[in-house]
Amino acid sequence: MRPSFLTTAPTSANLALSVEMAMAFGLTFGAWMARHRWYRGHRWCQSAIVLLNTVLIATYMVPSFVSKVYPRIPEKLDRSFYSLATAHAILAGGVELAALYLVLCAGTDVVPKRLRLANFKTGMRIVLAGWWLVFFLGLATYARWYVRWS
Repeated sequence: MRPSFLTTAPTSANLALSVEMAMAFGLTFGAWMARHRWYRGHRWCQSAIVLLNTVLIATYMVPSFVSKVYPRIPEKLDRSFYSLATAHAILAGGVELAALYLVLCAGTDVVPKRLRLANFKTGMRIVLAGWWLVFFLGLATYARWYVRWS
């Protein structure tokens, strides 16, 4: 870890943040492609980002949460350091599962027809809005953990 003048974040946290920022813009670009009826590009873009995010969550975020936050729940949830990370983790888990569900429904026949969404557009918009909320909670968590305020 080599801290800068603004942050004490390890390189892995900075890399994760950079990748998440790129994915946020990628998902928004994918939504733009759908709006312009470029459905094939939309499908590939969104699916790739959702799968990349799953890998990032599994390899970096879950281990970080389990080692730094989970052992201190519930006794330290009154501290923003832990409450922000916990809220981010819970919401992110739900949004990521919903995104994976959409990918499976839209791109495969794995999900039986009776369990599929009737209106993909609404579901995708809700998941994209949730993803942006998770992204901003992640920024808040990063700032609380690593940014020097004084």
